[in-house]
Amino acid sequence: MKDEKNRPFRDAHQDIETARDIPDTPQTRSPSYRLAFADPDFLCRDELRPVRLQLELLKPEMLMEEYGIASTIVLFGGARIPSPDNKASARTETLADLSRFYEEARKFARMVTEESTRNSDGQRENVIVTGGGPGVMEAGNRGADEAGGVSMGLNIVLPHEQAPNAFVTPDLAFNFHYFAIRKMHFLMRAAAVAIFPGGFGTLDELFETLTLIQTGRMRRVPMLLFGKDFWQKIIDWDALSDAGTISPQDLDLFRFVETAEEAIDLIENWHLPTTRRDSPER
Repeated sequence: MKDEKNRPFRDAHQDIETARDIPDTPQTRSPSYRLAFADPDFLCRDELRPVRLQLELLKPEMLMEEYGIASTIVLFGGARIPSPDNKASARTETLADLSRFYEEARKFARMVTEESTRNSDGQRENVIVTGGGPGVMEAGNRGADEAGGVSMGLNIVLPHEQAPNAFVTPDLAFNFHYFAIRKMHFLMRAAAVAIFPGGFGTLDELFETLTLIQTGRMRRVPMLLFGKDFWQKIIDWDALSDAGTISPQDLDLFRFVETAEEAIDLIENWHLPTTRRDSPER
């Protein structure tokens, strides 16, 4: 962070405080008199959407940079999947059966975090990042916490707001308004992506990532789908290839895994053919 003490101009924080201690008059009560950068009503105007998009991109980016986050392992998965201890409360028998993936996500995140390192510049490599919510996301942050490491949670404001799960590193708990910016932050530092069973949100994240890789907008990273039976039941992957709507080689962009150990082994030994488009988007 830059040293603000040596700047010649008055600090913005000082003016915010000064502006609070002013005479109460019709002029000072007017919205027009508020400092623009300290006026929530102004910042939320439709015309300011480009500014809000930029702020939502910049704030997490700057804080991650200051925290030394060099690369991440992304963990996507359903919020409704219970821990094995709570599977009796699951709404369906299938959810109860899927509770085993809570433990696999927890173990996977713990193993990744135990092996994560700091590079020569002191930056953190392979930091676990989740959506910050319950279910599989909680399991990922929990595993990282049990390993004594840090992890990130990228929450988003929803109609039924939930607090970040208790295992997200507080300094790395972020909240978003824009889904698109949130998804950018999920993938901007991704060294691998692990996708556990989930619902619409997980499917959205899975297919957006696959599309970015397929079209060369993102470099190829290990894509690991936990639970072959689940994924083959809800998506007929071969039918897409047989129909010609995807190429047969597109099915090589991901692998099915069942255990944390299998996933770690694939990340360490991931080999895919490269193409001229195989480079990260800038």
